Amino acid sequence: MIATPYYLIDKSKLLRNLRIIDEVRQRSGAKVVLALKCFATWSVFDLMRDHIDGTTSSSLFEVKLGREEFGGETHAYSVAFADHEIDEVVANADKIVFNSIRQLERFSDRTGGLSRGLRLNPGISASNFDLADPARPFSRLGEWDPERIARVVDRIDGFMVHNNCENGDFALFDRMLGQVEERFGALFSQVSWISLGGGIHFTAEGYPLAAFCERLAAFSQRHGVKVYLEPGEAAVTRSTTLEVTVLDTLFNGKNLAVVDSSVEAHMLDLLIYRQQARVEPDEGEHRYMICGKSCLAGDIFGEFAFDRELAPGDRISIQDAAGYTMVKKNWFNGVQMPSIAVRELDGSLRLVRSFSYRDYRASLS
Repeated sequence: MIATPYYLIDKSKLLRNLRIIDEVRQRSGAKVVLALKCFATWSVFDLMRDHIDGTTSSSLFEVKLGREEFGGETHAYSVAFADHEIDEVVANADKIVFNSIRQLERFSDRTGGLSRGLRLNPGISASNFDLADPARPFSRLGEWDPERIARVVDRIDGFMVHNNCENGDFALFDRMLGQVEERFGALFSQVSWISLGGGIHFTAEGYPLAAFCERLAAFSQRHGVKVYLEPGEAAVTRSTTLEVTVLDTLFNGKNLAVVDSSVEAHMLDLLIYRQQARVEPDEGEHRYMICGKSCLAGDIFGEFAFDRELAPGDRISIQDAAGYTMVKKNWFNGVQMPSIAVRELDGSLRLVRSFSYRDYRASLS
């Protein structure tokens, strides 16, 4: 058995999402690029690259990883490129998307033959959490004035609009896209491609794929553009668990179980967005608060039901641990970094990465 903690990526579960992505690509004509900001575990890119057209990035390092380990189309985006990195970004990309007109004007003469894009901010989004809302007041994410954009449209080939966030509501997606068209539609016919970004949860159970694909195809035809999607969470949802072991149990008004992992270090988004992890089947007479082992008082995965009393040595699988976990893991408290393992399609288990004290030491100075 692999020592816990470790992330376990199940390729058969990952393949379920990838097959839905295939269906969307075929039925809508859209291209799909993986958002590395969400998931960049390149050990499973061998499976993913057969179903996804390439990658999109938020930094120089992600651009390079996409080029080196995934291949296909490599899209480069950053909230702001630095002067010292722009040439290396260009050398590793097929498309480059600028966040502002100022960045476009500053670096366009250094992009060579790359296809250039500009991020738009339509002022609306699906996010109900201010921290993640790209359309929040005074947002720095993209240009919002159609008149200013029209003055530089002859210098770009495409647009990127990213205003969805874990949006599993097709009606809301459809309505917001209509509002985007009302605001920027006159500009769309002047470019050759438009990315609708990520955050569209089209791989969720029961999502109306047929209507989604029809909407994408109609958008593409209406404006004469190639449509791109940039899924992150949608590509990897429900494919991965965080495997942990109970170290201790306590009672302090509730039954508590401390595990050999940490929310802050290993599933940080749960803490940031005040969400609870998932444990399956979450049924039984014995209820426990599952706690991380760091010194942070709020390092808590959540409360779950079990069919028996927990004891040191018991293992627990924290569900849906792919997106925004391995890309955010950190060395807080010096807690053991989870290894990364893959369950292959034939059922065999493969340890692809483990971390040691030497890694912890090397991350500091």
